[in-house]
Amino acid sequence: MRANADTRVKHVLVSRAMKVSFISLITAALATFAVTMTTAPPLATAQPEAESMVAAARIDLQGAVNVRDIGGYRTYDGEKVKPGKAIRGDSLEKLTAADVQKLASLQVQTVIDLRTPGEVQFAGADKPIPGARQVARPIDDTGLFQQMLAVIQTRDPQKQEEALGNGKAEQIMLNMYTPFISRQESRAAFGQTIRDLANTDKATLYHCTAGKDRTGWLTYVLLRAVGVPEGTARQDYLLSNQYRAAADAKLREQVKQAGLMQNPDLLIPLQEVRDAYLNAAVEKMRQDYGDLGKYLTQGLGLDGGTILKLRRNLVT
Repeated sequence: MRANADTRVKHVLVSRAMKVSFISLITAALATFAVTMTTAPPLATAQPEAESMVAAARIDLQGAVNVRDIGGYRTYDGEKVKPGKAIRGDSLEKLTAADVQKLASLQVQTVIDLRTPGEVQFAGADKPIPGARQVARPIDDTGLFQQMLAVIQTRDPQKQEEALGNGKAEQIMLNMYTPFISRQESRAAFGQTIRDLANTDKATLYHCTAGKDRTGWLTYVLLRAVGVPEGTARQDYLLSNQYRAAADAKLREQVKQAGLMQNPDLLIPLQEVRDAYLNAAVEKMRQDYGDLGKYLTQGLGLDGGTILKLRRNLVT
């Protein structure tokens, strides 16, 4: 019985928590053409209240907790991001039949999975959505998946404290965000995803495991690229904490009850998104490219025509 319980909890741990701390992608920019943003805004530190959000319609599903349509946000010039075009999410392997039908009813044409092959092998492939093309576009987790799983499976409180305590978990997350900018493979994946969104007028759903890091960064960049203010894009990024809170707390309790960790709160920095994590990527982008427009064009390889098409497809 103990072995079976451990196996179930480890599965939940990996598919819902450890990979919760994996990567999310692409950051900030307001286009090449429309460079109303050649200088990046100050780094924020305060977490905004969810009440200030004016968009981001959550799609209520039984098998995923962080799926939302990013339509509705206002741009600098008073326009709005169109609903039904870009949907961000967490992993889809646990979707119910009703969930699948709900997403099919939204006319999702493409699902882009940003998880690594190891994540997919362990947690399972996405449940297929009728009529949707499935695209595997993995973003490397730099070995974090295996590293963190090994730490938890030790069942050793001292080793877990040494690995995750005293700010070390936070540092793991900070170190995870900078490769969004520095790794050529990551930039290529983010850039191609933006091209895909620019070249279709149908709904695209993109996701990683928890829908917060790789997906959060990608969404931040998309919103900035079409003219959504930095503060609004940041609020959308931080909303993952609200939508994931109950599931993440449940996971920590399961880990404790299974005897895997005496102090599962060590996982909280890995489960959350924080201003500091986003700031790490934004600062790296500034260091490497100087401003948002150059990151889009030089870093992600997007030309002015693609950025204009993106805005045309996503903004009304």
